[in-house]
Amino acid sequence: MVLLHAHSVVAMETIMVTGASSGFGLETARYFHARGWRVIATMRTPRDDVLPVSERLTVLPLDVTDPDSIAAAFAQAGPVDVLVNNAGIGSIGVVEATPLEKARELFETNTFVVMATTKAVIPQFRERGSGIVVNVTSSVVLATMPLTAMYRASKMATEAFTASLALELASVGVDAKIVQPGYCPTTEFAANGGDLSDQFPETYAEFTAPILEAFSVQGNVTTPLDVAEAVWRAVHDTTGTLRFPAGPDAVALAQAR
Repeated sequence: MVLLHAHSVVAMETIMVTGASSGFGLETARYFHARGWRVIATMRTPRDDVLPVSERLTVLPLDVTDPDSIAAAFAQAGPVDVLVNNAGIGSIGVVEATPLEKARELFETNTFVVMATTKAVIPQFRERGSGIVVNVTSSVVLATMPLTAMYRASKMATEAFTASLALELASVGVDAKIVQPGYCPTTEFAANGGDLSDQFPETYAEFTAPILEAFSVQGNVTTPLDVAEAVWRAVHDTTGTLRFPAGPDAVALAQAR
C-alpha cells in the first residue's frame, strides 16, 4: 500500500499498537487490519481470542513500564511504519484525597511510557526518513474539568511532549500526531485506575455528586470506533495537522476552543 505522506511518498504497511487487548487499542488494531495493514498488537497479557487469526497480525507481550519488555517487543516486531501509543490508565478524584503515588503512576503510564516507546522507535524512523508516532491523549486536555487534575496533568504533559517532538522529527522526515478521545463509558478507564473510593471524601460530597452523576449519563459520547477512525485520519494526514479529536464530545470541545 502506497500512501502520500506529508514529506514524501512512502510504503505504509505495519502499525504497532500498545494496549491492544481492549478498548481503543483493540479497535484500532482491528480497523487497520481490516484495511490491509500488517498489525503488531501489543498487550501486557497476550490474548488471541479478541483479534482475527491472520498472517498480517502478530500479538506480542509488552509491559510498557518495563524497559526490557519494550526492547524485546520492538526486536520481535521488526520494522514498523507507525507506532500508536495507546496504553494508559485513568483516574478521577479530589486532589486533596488522591495520593501522590497515584499521580506518579499516572505520569509513569500516561507520559513516561510514551516517551520510552517513542525513543525506542525513533532510530528506525530516522534512518528511513519516514514513520509516524501517534500518541493518544484525552479530551480532558481540551477543557478544564474537575476531578481530573492529576490525570489531566499527565495527558497535558504528553500533549506538550508530542507537540515539541513533532517539530524535531519533521527535520528528519518523520511525523508525530495526537489523537484526543472523548469520554467513552465502555472502556476500562476506571478499572485500570484501581480503587477510587478513597478519592471522594465526604467533605466534597455536595460538589462531586452531580459530577459523578453526569458521568453515568449515556449522552453523545465517544466509541472505540471513533478513536480508530481518528488514528486512521492522523496516519493518512497530509496537511500537517497535529491534533485529531475523536468522538462527538471531543470534537465539540475542540471546536469550542
